[in-house]
Amino acid sequence: MTDFNHSTYISPYTWRYGSEAMRRVWSLETQRKLWRRIWLALAEAQQQAGLVRADQVADLRAHVDDIDIARALEIEAEIHHDLMAEVRTYAEQCPVGGGIIHLGATSMDVEDNADALRLRDALDLIVASVRDLLRILADRIEAEADRVCMAFTHLQPAEPTTVGYRLANYAQDLLADYTDLVRIRAGIRGKGFKGAVGTGASYAELLRGTALTPADLEARIMQALSLDAFTIAHQTYPRRQDWAVVNALASVAMTGYRLAFDVRLLQSPPFGEWAEPFGAKQVGSSAMPFKRNPINAENVDSLARLVAALPRVAWDNAAHHLLERTLDDSGNRRSLLPEAFLVTDEILRRLNRIVSNLRIDASAVAHNLQRYGTFAATERVLMEAARHGGDRQELHEVIREHSLAAWDALRAGQPNPLPDLLASDDRITRHVDPAAVRDLLDASGHIGDAPDRARRLATSIHSALA
Repeated sequence: MTDFNHSTYISPYTWRYGSEAMRRVWSLETQRKLWRRIWLALAEAQQQAGLVRADQVADLRAHVDDIDIARALEIEAEIHHDLMAEVRTYAEQCPVGGGIIHLGATSMDVEDNADALRLRDALDLIVASVRDLLRILADRIEAEADRVCMAFTHLQPAEPTTVGYRLANYAQDLLADYTDLVRIRAGIRGKGFKGAVGTGASYAELLRGTALTPADLEARIMQALSLDAFTIAHQTYPRRQDWAVVNALASVAMTGYRLAFDVRLLQSPPFGEWAEPFGAKQVGSSAMPFKRNPINAENVDSLARLVAALPRVAWDNAAHHLLERTLDDSGNRRSLLPEAFLVTDEILRRLNRIVSNLRIDASAVAHNLQRYGTFAATERVLMEAARHGGDRQELHEVIREHSLAAWDALRAGQPNPLPDLLASDDRITRHVDPAAVRDLLDASGHIGDAPDRARRLATSIHSALA
């Protein structure tokens, strides 16, 4: 049952996507080690209450890491309950303490606290990856803050911007994602130890006549686990927590999607300004040897679409968690949580690779600026002529007519005639000298304070990560 190989279906997250560190967090072995750690903490607290003996606790401690997945799966095949299968496996290894494992607990007292610990560890990995990507972006922003390029709105040439300012747009969103992730990570809580419907009734019975209350017992266990507990929980911790986590991951994927999509656009030959790294022996197409497809960026967008769909599942799990608990979240959570993290992990790994090695073709940037920047700079001519008494509406129409004629010339493969057309039209030159018209049509300086804004964001990122 554990002998998986490529002769049967295995998830791409088992080997293709995601890091080994993230796979370990969501592995069955890690899950079972956490369960045992929780059972040990429960027994230690119960020893303090005088409910179990020290030698029983010592026996559990001695075997806490002796995970035997094969035996647990063998038992599960018979009893159809994974947690109880692990209880029995652990008990078989502990002849002295086996009889006290899970005393007073319900399954979710163990499983949900373990899941909270895994959420926290997985978030730590994601936060670290986002930090790395933010640092790389901040460095690229500073390096490219002054490189002027054409900006596009509606996928049409608009006005100039800078490469650094464009990168700063993605980085600003990612910084917001980082802030949300850190906040959510700090707020992760476990169910605690509250029993079958959250009232702590089983623990109250168990602790009758001792010096501890159910709240005392819970506090001691959770302190041993270094995990806070929800004040209120039913059989599980509120599934809203899963939704908040998955939603934050989807937001990271959204930011990454946009960045990757823009890389794909700018790598296409009509733009030709950016390119993701392409290995010396990398194959772009089985049919067309010349292709340099943006496979990393395309993969980011493909995976991000999947993450975008997952918050809906988490929403349903939370919204449909009827009365004190239903079990219709259990099956999908086995896939939902690991895959949300593994996919986001892979997205960040690929974005790191793309941004670290992003190729910016200075000649293509300059060519596009020269080809389209003149049209954008007509706004400067309009403003200057209006400042010297021209009728703004009339000037707008004059410039529009000449611009359309110039577009037709460009499409016909001719040089851009727009500077000549505007510098020879007396409706403009009566307000602006022809030589000044030509100077104003140089768009390279028409970028406002974009470089300063980009640098300020980079500084904010460095400060946030310090």
